[in-house]
Amino acid sequence: MYAGLFLSPFILVFSLSVFCLAHGWLPEPAKPPARTVSGLQIPSGIAALKGKEQLDQIRPILEQSGVHGEINFVRRIAAEDRLVVPISVPGRDTEVSIHLPSGTAVITEKSNSFWNSVVYLHKMPGPHNVALRGNWFYIGIWRWFADATVYGTLFITISGIYLWTALKAERRVGFAMLAAGALTFLGMVVALAF
Repeated sequence: MYAGLFLSPFILVFSLSVFCLAHGWLPEPAKPPARTVSGLQIPSGIAALKGKEQLDQIRPILEQSGVHGEINFVRRIAAEDRLVVPISVPGRDTEVSIHLPSGTAVITEKSNSFWNSVVYLHKMPGPHNVALRGNWFYIGIWRWFADATVYGTLFITISGIYLWTALKAERRVGFAMLAAGALTFLGMVVALAF
């Protein structure tokens, strides 16, 4: 019971985020103007690096710019000698466009609504771009909470099934609930397949 009470806020966040993802009615706040930061110390050869090595070199540039958060990916625009780095935190998306020769960065921020923040937490750490995920300290912590929620839910489910089988008086109701759940699940699968 206490484990279920502890995990219920996490399960509620995941449930709300799935609802927002499914219905797609997330309001967009106004976008503030871009700002430019100059005089950045940019390591030579940063554009040729890949993966974690490139992130390790970009992180100090972002700190010089006053930008913190989870780096989603790094896109190189060779023709303009630029790196574009989208960064996310719950509640804000930031795009940093770094012009390598001049040592300047144009920073564009967009605030997100509460519901967008909940959806962001639902997607993170996520299976996409796994080599880069969790590069911000707080998303690393969120990864542990997300894993704990999944494992806790599995434990509660398995222990509930065990307790249900141990209590003979509850078996008939339990079978009815299992059948209703299985039919609902199969109905959803058939509806999505056709």
